[in-house]
Amino acid sequence: MKKGRVLAAIVSVAALVAILVYGSMGTVQAECELCVEFNGRTECRRGSGTDHEEAQQAAQKAACAVMSSGMAESVNCQRVPPTNVRCGD
Repeated sequence: MKKGRVLAAIVSVAALVAILVYGSMGTVQAECELCVEFNGRTECRRGSGTDHEEAQQAAQKAACAVMSSGMAESVNCQRVPPTNVRCGD
């Protein structure tokens, strides 16, 4: 009986992982790369999302994470218009 339960648990976990991976791969429909200039520094990063707007937000958030320290700087950086944006499908 114990071997059957262990096997069932392993199969269940594997199925859950497969569903999560498959589901997360299907949501990415747009990718963007952008550059942000903030506090005298420029950083370029890529982001992905369900549309170009979400992909740009992800890329800007990633770029600002490198250049800012603290929540206030991070918010200010994310409000700065990017200097360069390139998106693809």
